[in-house]
Amino acid sequence: MRTTAEVTPFPSQPDRVSFNRAELSVILSLYGRMVAAGLWRDYGISMLREVAVFSVFRHSAEHPLYRIEKRPRLAGRQGQYAVVGMDGRILKRGHELAQVLRPLEAKLIRLV
Repeated sequence: MRTTAEVTPFPSQPDRVSFNRAELSVILSLYGRMVAAGLWRDYGISMLREVAVFSVFRHSAEHPLYRIEKRPRLAGRQGQYAVVGMDGRILKRGHELAQVLRPLEAKLIRLV
């Protein structure tokens, strides 16, 4: 028999933040197009306690060109998604991932 201490009505907070399948699909779609254009070569994913980061590299030994960040704590304020440049400046922040990635897609359109 279970006691009330074992049954929790709400799931506990996750130990780390991660991108879900839909978010990764949007990010990897952009990544594939940028690789095909010859702009990006490698990526890395970090899942930490307060932020998930998708880092994009031109070469694997460099600092990332861009970081796509997900910070759920900012979902009610500025938006949980952000694109951060190599110098640490936030290029775009918002509530919808596709909209936040538009500045990176604009670079792809200029190349064509």
